[in-house]
Amino acid sequence: MAKSIDTWQGKWALVTGASAGIGKALAEELAAGGTNLVLTARRRERLEELAKTLSTTRKIRTEVLAADLADPTVPEKILAFTHGKNIQVDLLINNAGFGAYGEFATSDRSRQLEMVQVNCAAVVNLTHLFVPAMIDRHSGDILIVASTAAFQAVPYISTYAATKAFDLSFAEGLAEELRPYGIRVCALCPGSTQSEFHQVANQSHLPSSNKRRESAEKVARTGLRALAGGRSYVISGAGNYLGAQVQRLVPRRVVTSIAAKLFRPPAKP
Repeated sequence: MAKSIDTWQGKWALVTGASAGIGKALAEELAAGGTNLVLTARRRERLEELAKTLSTTRKIRTEVLAADLADPTVPEKILAFTHGKNIQVDLLINNAGFGAYGEFATSDRSRQLEMVQVNCAAVVNLTHLFVPAMIDRHSGDILIVASTAAFQAVPYISTYAATKAFDLSFAEGLAEELRPYGIRVCALCPGSTQSEFHQVANQSHLPSSNKRRESAEKVARTGLRALAGGRSYVISGAGNYLGAQVQRLVPRRVVTSIAAKLFRPPAKP
């Protein structure tokens, strides 16, 4: 792990969704290696507490911006914030995202659209805003947090799985496109992880949500190591990797049918 920690020592990283879960773990891992941090998420108190802890214990510089990426204007505000602080972002981590569980037809349409905004549009927007400067410098790194759900359709979290498929494809395409400029891009694809994600998505009761969860810290280390090593994507966890590879040998309709059985909501009394 020393290799990926040392990669960004003394540089600045921007981490979205940094107040909890994988985003927080990524911030902690980077801080341990001496990376300065711009932390953004919706919850200011959590961000400020994290920033204070990391700047004190790790002797790094931190900046905090409370913002909700469901607002399409926020990426430009984040860029302006870094410019105002005279910060050169060498590592962009598009981590912010959320899911929603249940039957699509009866779901909250505004929540579904917010999911597309945060998980996809904001990722594209932020990346497009920060990449030009990286190209000019011929250096920079981008980590996009996708999911193992990116590898197949998943009924009852259909929109979420589709957004993560977008993130994976987007990252892999950019990885090749930006490689000649010395810019590394990697999609981190975690499976079930110990975080607040399942509570927010209202799926903590699912069997797959309660078994074999990886720690956010382990997922963060996996992602940073893969990015530092020049990989375009990484699946965290041997079991998750095996599952993603095996399903390629099975007809897509069968995979989706199995997922439907696993994720189908319990019958209402």
